[in-house]
Amino acid sequence: MTERNKQTTVDLKNLKVGGFIKERGRDLFTVRLRVPGGRLSVKRLKKIAQVAERYGGEFVHLSVRQSIELVNINFRDFDAVVTELGESGQQVASCGARVRVPVACGGCEYNPNGLMDTQQSSLDVDRQLFGTATGHHKFKVGFSGCPHDCPKAAINDVGFVGIIEPELASAACLGCGLCFETCRELAITEGESRKPVFHGQNCLLCGDCVKVCPAGAWTVRQRGYAVYAGGKWGRKPVVGTLVALFLPGEEVVAFIAEILDWYGAAADGKGRVRLGQVILEKGINAFLNHPRTKFPHYVVTEFGSPTAIDTRLRGNLPGQPLSDSDFR
Repeated sequence: MTERNKQTTVDLKNLKVGGFIKERGRDLFTVRLRVPGGRLSVKRLKKIAQVAERYGGEFVHLSVRQSIELVNINFRDFDAVVTELGESGQQVASCGARVRVPVACGGCEYNPNGLMDTQQSSLDVDRQLFGTATGHHKFKVGFSGCPHDCPKAAINDVGFVGIIEPELASAACLGCGLCFETCRELAITEGESRKPVFHGQNCLLCGDCVKVCPAGAWTVRQRGYAVYAGGKWGRKPVVGTLVALFLPGEEVVAFIAEILDWYGAAADGKGRVRLGQVILEKGINAFLNHPRTKFPHYVVTEFGSPTAIDTRLRGNLPGQPLSDSDFR
C-alpha cells in the first residue's frame, strides 16, 4: 500500500471544526491555517509554500480574516500536511461555534498611527481563548491600533480600537499651531495668540495632537481600547455598539471571557445565534450589566444597541414584504 492510500487518522466527522473545509472536488479540502493578527514569520511562510507545492493546488488563498488557506488538499494527506506544517510551528485554524483566530492591524510597533499593541493583544487572545466552544455560533475578535480602524472593529462579535485621551499643558505651549492645523475633527481650534482651544465633544481620541506637538504640551492622559460588541457581517449584517472605553491591553482576555460567559447563558436554547442577535433580544442593559460588575471603570454609561443593516438584497423579487425582525 502506498503512503497516499494509508488510512488517515483525522476524524472525518469533525473536519470543519478542525479547519478542514470540504471543496467541490471529490476528496478535496481547503485547509485553513492559524495566523493570529495576520503575522507570519518568514520561516513559517516558507514552510507553508513548501507544503502547498507538495500537497495542494497551484495557488493558496488569503482569507478576509488574514488566514492562509491551502486549497485542493486530499483528505488522505491531512496527517502529512499537519505534521510538516508543525515543523515550523504552524497550526491549523478552526471553524464552527467557537472563538476564531483574532485579526489585527500592525499595531504600534512600526505603524506611526498605532496607539495600542494590537499584535500582542491578538496573541494573548489566541493563546488563551482560541477554539473555546461558545455552544451557539462563531465568535470573532478584531483589533485596530487606532481610530482609522482598518480591521473594522464594529463588525466583529467583539472589536477593539486603540485610543488615547489628550491633555494640554497650556504653559508649555509654543503657539505653533500644529495641533489645530493637524486636527481633522475640529476638536482643536485656534484661540488667542495662536494657543489651542480644545473641544472634547469633537475629539476622536486619535492622538494626532500629541504626535505633532514639538514642545510636549499635548500629553496622554489615558490610553486603552474602545470596545465594540455585537457586530457581524454576512447575510444579515449588524454593526456593533460601543460598550467600553480605555480598557487596558492586559484586561482584554478577561473582558472577552466575561462577554462569552454572558453569551453562553443568555443564548441558551436559542440554537445558532450570534452575540449581536442576543443583545438585540435581551436588551443592551441586560448585556452591559454583566461586564460592568468586574469592569465598572471602563463599561460605558451612555449607550445604544447594535444596529441591524438592511442590505437591500431582499424585496427585489415579488412576494410578501418582510418586517424589521427579519433582518436581526
